[in-house]
Amino acid sequence: MIRGLGWLLAPVAGLALVACPSAYQRTYDQDMAQMEAQRQAARSQEAAAHAEAQRYASVVYFATGSAALDDKAAAELNWFLQQLQPYPLATFEVNGFADKTGTEAKNQQLSTERAQAVAAYLQAHGIASSRLYLQAFATQFPASSNASAQGRRDNRRVEVTVR
Repeated sequence: MIRGLGWLLAPVAGLALVACPSAYQRTYDQDMAQMEAQRQAARSQEAAAHAEAQRYASVVYFATGSAALDDKAAAELNWFLQQLQPYPLATFEVNGFADKTGTEAKNQQLSTERAQAVAAYLQAHGIASSRLYLQAFATQFPASSNASAQGRRDNRRVEVTVR
């Protein structure tokens, strides 16, 4: 008789195991759902912090033919660093520019040296090089016309923005 019931109960027992998840599976699913919710919250906080950090930018101006940072440049960069202290994961674009005095090759070199000078200053004050993206645009994208002394001054710059 037991032998006869075995064929009848075996499929029913198998159904019960398949239809009812184990306590382990429920705990695993709950843990995974909780971890995903935490990841989503962290991403949301990171996005909000990034949007806040993007409000800040810095522009440093240079003397003709120079890539040296003066006291005004240091003060500007110190202000920028102070504003971005709450955002330790922020990454930055450091874009160098030049006016149209000299050859295009010289302007390209000068805009590169200016971007490097600003990046070196930021690194010396705790910003990892992996967080800095440098570009040199020479005379491309002028801020002002090169027809006036003030316009040329405006074009001898490095712009630092949050990426």
